[in-house]
Amino acid sequence: MKISVKNLSDTRVELTISVDAEELAIAEQVATNKLARDVKVPGFRKGKTPVAVAAKNIDPAALHEETLNNAISKSVAEAFTEKGLRALDRPAVEVKKMVPGEMLEFTAEVDILPTVKLGNYKKLKATVEKIRVADSEVDEIIERVCKGFAEKKDVDRAAKMGDETVINFIGKKDGVAFDGGTGNDYPLTLGSGQFIPGFEEGIVGHKTGDTFDLDLTFPADYGSAELKGAKVTFTTTLVAVKEVATPELTDELAAKAGPFKTAADLKADIKRELTVQKERESSDKLKDSLVSQLIKSSHVPVPEILIADQTESIKKDFTNNLMYRGLSLAQYLENKGFESEKKWIETEVKDAAIKRVQAGLVLAELSKAEKIEATSAELDARIETYRQQYSKSPEALKQFEQPEIRQEVANQLLTEKAVERLVELNK
Repeated sequence: MKISVKNLSDTRVELTISVDAEELAIAEQVATNKLARDVKVPGFRKGKTPVAVAAKNIDPAALHEETLNNAISKSVAEAFTEKGLRALDRPAVEVKKMVPGEMLEFTAEVDILPTVKLGNYKKLKATVEKIRVADSEVDEIIERVCKGFAEKKDVDRAAKMGDETVINFIGKKDGVAFDGGTGNDYPLTLGSGQFIPGFEEGIVGHKTGDTFDLDLTFPADYGSAELKGAKVTFTTTLVAVKEVATPELTDELAAKAGPFKTAADLKADIKRELTVQKERESSDKLKDSLVSQLIKSSHVPVPEILIADQTESIKKDFTNNLMYRGLSLAQYLENKGFESEKKWIETEVKDAAIKRVQAGLVLAELSKAEKIEATSAELDARIETYRQQYSKSPEALKQFEQPEIRQEVANQLLTEKAVERLVELNK
């Protein structure tokens, strides 16, 4: 077999492969053995006919096609292995010459895993943020804790900011009710900022049982294209007004909130949790910065097929997140003013997909350079962690038995260890 390689780009190659008579003979024998199993010959049971007898009854056209397929499949696999190339898809094959029994020449074109040239990954600029938790941040959480123990009572007076109300409302634009503008027995704390500007302020001064119109204008940057800057009227009925009495933080309240003896214990615990959270965020920022720098300093060609795969993955995750919020992708695109899904992908998705691919490729190369490996023990431990998380889902548990899932988890471990190594080298 003769092989020549033509680099069409950093990520795509065309191999020209020539197969000789000896290799074609082997491919034909394999084809004959396979087709002989389905040949029916009088006096023999199907599948039991001797190959020499069955061969005489095989359709020549079928034998030629099967021989060609066998020769191409075997030659492509051997050629890419010999040249150290990893195809990312099934190659596009075009037969150039074919003389049955004598020779075969064809081309195989495909995207390949590119060669990544690492930059100097030991001299990146690593800046660790100083962690500081302000008293105001602790106080904000303390306020939320106290509100959780607030007492609420119905009052027969005009509503004011801070009250918890229950309302019925219907919003109309040009006299027609619009989607999402109607609610019944809707709980609304005045001053919470849940509604558009002017709505909560408009309830102030009204008493239980009052029905009134609120003439308002949606913000110019509102999420819905239909309602941006629109003038609307909300016909509103105040069903109930509750006064909210929020207690002060005391040792007794702290004990109710958790395993704390004093208010000081609760504050200290909140400060510790905020510190851990900020340290995690700082660590993530540092890792992202180092990976971005490594990508920038390295030569990382990006195959189109991997960009397409990542784009589809981001789209799927984004669509699922929208579903949890009660939105569809079509609604999101309309609200954001995108004329098409393609435009959205070009604007918001493609760059992220490219960066993901580059990060994966450059960290894989770093793993090779630093001889980083994921041991069987580490892989088993990680999979066991996932098994515990999905212990109530038999279908999910079955997936962890599949070799491709184990490989995916192994790749994840390698990526994490490569990032950790990158941080160590640049402390």
